[in-house]
Amino acid sequence: MGLQDTDAVLSQMERMLNDLHRLYRERNLALQEVSAAHHEALMRLALAAEYRDDDTGIHIVRIGFLAERLALAAGCPAEWARMLRMAAPMHDIGKIGIPDAVLKKPGALDDAERTTMKLHPEIGAAILGRSRNPLFQLAAEAAASHHERFDGTGYPRGLAGDAIPLSGRIVAIVDFFDALTMDRCYRKAYSDEDALRMLVQQRGRAFDPMLVDIFVRDIESLCALRDSVNDQALSFQGLLELPPQG
Repeated sequence: MGLQDTDAVLSQMERMLNDLHRLYRERNLALQEVSAAHHEALMRLALAAEYRDDDTGIHIVRIGFLAERLALAAGCPAEWARMLRMAAPMHDIGKIGIPDAVLKKPGALDDAERTTMKLHPEIGAAILGRSRNPLFQLAAEAAASHHERFDGTGYPRGLAGDAIPLSGRIVAIVDFFDALTMDRCYRKAYSDEDALRMLVQQRGRAFDPMLVDIFVRDIESLCALRDSVNDQALSFQGLLELPPQG
């Protein structure tokens, strides 16, 4: 094979490699676009569920940021904490399948209504868990486990202690505190002090004691983050942009 033939072969190989690199980049971009569209669709579904229980929908945005902050304070890797920020707002997506007569009932639920309400973690996990995407798998995990209790008396599976996924243990705490400190259709908001006292009362019962201690230690920064989210009136799209973590 002459020099010209060798050059022609090398040139053709280079073009083939460039084409493969281009196709690989285009494939990755297409997958990213599909993943982003999937995430947006699920976030809109989560908002639809939340609007039935909260006039603003801002609760799920706060949950994302608070979950990330608590995860970082607990020493979790930054990338995992960031993914939890995007996954946590979908924890109650299963409420989309709960009738308004149960979801919005003022006062206590009867036994049948409680049984219906307790279906929402599994409904949420079923909605989210059919994807191979790690973000949606984490969201399904949090949805399925955020009503488990540290002492094993929660639902739907009665998991206890470290058998409860970390995502569920974190979301359970921030959801409890944030829900208590917001107005609901059936009661006015509790003060931060009263909500924190109620959280501590459930230390080791409903909630992971280590995470409760971290939450109590960092309560000022967590409340400041919550207030910042409220002040900025972030929509769910704000979940995609990471603010500075002080």
